[in-house]
Amino acid sequence: MYITWHGQTLFSLTSQEKNTDPVQIIIDPFDKSVGLRIPKMEADVLLLTHKNEIDQSSVGKNPFLIDMPGEYEIKNAFVRGIDCVDENIVYTIEMDGIKLCHLGALSEKELSSDQIEKIGYVDILMVPIGGVNTINPQEAIKIINQIEPRIVVPMNYQIPKLNKKLETKEKFLKAIGADAPELLKKLSIKKKDLPAEMKIIILES
Repeated sequence: MYITWHGQTLFSLTSQEKNTDPVQIIIDPFDKSVGLRIPKMEADVLLLTHKNEIDQSSVGKNPFLIDMPGEYEIKNAFVRGIDCVDENIVYTIEMDGIKLCHLGALSEKELSSDQIEKIGYVDILMVPIGGVNTINPQEAIKIINQIEPRIVVPMNYQIPKLNKKLETKEKFLKAIGADAPELLKKLSIKKKDLPAEMKIIILES
């Protein structure tokens, strides 16, 4: 699986499993008003965790749109949308034998036992840490401890050209007690490469 972060809560996921029909998933394309450029992307599936600052015009191919809670199976990907009190949708995505969880613009400071049960085990967690309309670094750590993923990928934090003032990744890394990891342009990972202990990965936008 290839995982690319484009800023805010926008990710592109591409399956790479042999002998299967490849799947391209895009999560949360944003509007250019946030100050960032969004690349032109093709997708089989488009996931929306929230309705604010969304620009679907950057996603071609007329993708299958998911913007509501429920269970969906597209090609070789299984997606589950989980409702939140703050009108955000948390998604779990299973493909290439790996299970991801994208928390969207989560502002709930603690997940309910029902949400935790629906999310289940998680290999890779995308968690917001910005603190403006979403959870902040300290609150993100509480959520991480609830889910206990094998890999944590922070998102929705301060980066150049963003016209919002969010918390930084450095504040999150300090709060969680981790050294600054190497920046990756793209995460390429297979199930056999998943770490035994939790690891934090920082992706360039």
